[in-house]
Amino acid sequence: MTHARTITLTVNGKSVTATVEPRTHLADFLREQQLLTATHLGCEQGVCGACTILIDGEPARSCITFAVACEGRSVTTVEGLDEDPVAAQLRDAFMEEHGLQCGFCTPGMLVSARDVVLRRPNADEERIRLEMSGNLCRCTGYVGIVNAIRRVLDARKTAAE
Repeated sequence: MTHARTITLTVNGKSVTATVEPRTHLADFLREQQLLTATHLGCEQGVCGACTILIDGEPARSCITFAVACEGRSVTTVEGLDEDPVAAQLRDAFMEEHGLQCGFCTPGMLVSARDVVLRRPNADEERIRLEMSGNLCRCTGYVGIVNAIRRVLDARKTAAE
């Protein structure tokens, strides 16, 4: 006996209707059914942040969110931020500041960093580190990541003046 449910949600701006088992995590749904493989799975316990996406504009861990809980909601993965100007600034800054190495954590880092830039425009280094503390990286030591976010914050302040 199957308990599969049909859900409808918006993924990266497009309406999606799919049948999922109630236990299917959003990350698995995105990767396996929607073929959006930039959402990475690390710890699968919501600790590392590699699977961070946006649900209704708010960062969330897709590895601990059930797909059925997203019925009627809007989900944005890093692929859905391709045309986003803040995400574009962050991608450039991550490259310029060497904020990525292996790239495994980068999609989740970019989603979280975008949230910091938009929500905390006056963040200093300490605040950036606090806000990003839910995203783990085994390669960079965070200096480049923090510098990249700081670079985007500074550029946005200068542009606003």
